[in-house]
Amino acid sequence: MEAKCLTVISAALLCLLLPPAWGGQVKEDWNYVQVRKNANMFWWLYYADHPTKNYTQVPLVMWLQGGPGASGCGFGNFAEIGPLDIKLKPRNSSWVQVASLLFVDNPVGTGYSYTTDSQAFARDVDTLTADMLLLLKEFFNSKAEFQTTSFYIFSESYGGKMAAAISLALHKAVLAGDIKCNFAGVALGDSWISPIDSVISWGPYLYSISLLDENGLRAVQKAADSVQDALNKGKYEEATDLWSMTEDVIEENTDGVNFYNILTQDSLMSRKENSNVKFGNLALGSLYRRHILPLQADELSELMNGPIRAKLKIIPDSVTWGGQSAEVFRNMAGDFMKPVVNIVDELLGAGINVTVYNGQLDLIVDTVGQEGWVKQLKWKKLDQFKNLRWTPLHLQSRETAAFYKSWENFSFYWILRAGHMVPSDQPETSLKMLQMITNQGN
Repeated sequence: MEAKCLTVISAALLCLLLPPAWGGQVKEDWNYVQVRKNANMFWWLYYADHPTKNYTQVPLVMWLQGGPGASGCGFGNFAEIGPLDIKLKPRNSSWVQVASLLFVDNPVGTGYSYTTDSQAFARDVDTLTADMLLLLKEFFNSKAEFQTTSFYIFSESYGGKMAAAISLALHKAVLAGDIKCNFAGVALGDSWISPIDSVISWGPYLYSISLLDENGLRAVQKAADSVQDALNKGKYEEATDLWSMTEDVIEENTDGVNFYNILTQDSLMSRKENSNVKFGNLALGSLYRRHILPLQADELSELMNGPIRAKLKIIPDSVTWGGQSAEVFRNMAGDFMKPVVNIVDELLGAGINVTVYNGQLDLIVDTVGQEGWVKQLKWKKLDQFKNLRWTPLHLQSRETAAFYKSWENFSFYWILRAGHMVPSDQPETSLKMLQMITNQGN
């Protein structure tokens, strides 16, 4: 009873405090879209709060979280780029200062999105892409003022894999006249585009920075080779299990290095969260606990299932924020290790603006691995891009915050002193990068 009373009080406080926190200037909207029978996806829109321009004069950015099963409406919004942080205090580095923000909980079952049919969870990129196109068609039909606004898709981790596929399908849908929007480009942040390129680089990377000795390096390389072998044989679910085991080998040999920021041992991502979710597959369960549960930490879960749920008013009583994330993760197990480098090639060949950005301190999707799959691109302009010298990106302090290269419709940003969650680790740099990618400054 006491907890319930606290939730009611918190909800009341939120309704009182949320608008004044931004002077009542941030306009919001949210809704569900039924994408398939018994499958409903939730979106949340913040209209841009630009100091001098109307929201129709600045871009619309859709943010896709990773996992699969991590919530953009929760983690991306309150822990990374939204107008308020988890304490409901204004975020000085919020992207809403320069763009309208559209958060979507995808695939179905993520965050506030839900299904009442166990067979309705997505099992591959094609299904979640089709679902997203239905949502975007409904969104742009209902928000006609955004149809001519420059629309960008930004992503993180597994969200990058989804973003690549969604971007290509959206481009084709726009050309066919099925969706009315001004699609301007996609940004792939610390993205799971070619998982094996990360896995095979883990050992040498950790050894080069003295987080593995020679014995540890041999053990990690042996484990990584087994992942490569499974992939070569087309055994994708087995490759996923072996990926998890490779991470175990790394933890054993590095005294538990944090996969999301190698310099941050005691962080959100390095904690072992307890879970009542049971997986018949031990490797899959380990991956879920390591990579999904930390994005649903107690403080964020209490916020989303308490005050925010009360504010939104449309979340069904039967739906718990994050309650179906394990099923999302489990159903996508056969897709984890499949690369989508060919999709990025198609995007570049079609003239779509593609940006890759990566945190220097990330391990799970290390920069070495990202550079590895980029070198595999068949894009005709790749040699010109590779021959460029990178350019330092300076902030007001004149400190070097990043390096970047850009050739025609392809760019790469190396974000210094950042791990997997670039906007969280380097908010000022990520905001500057957003402005550059969306042509609002350089």
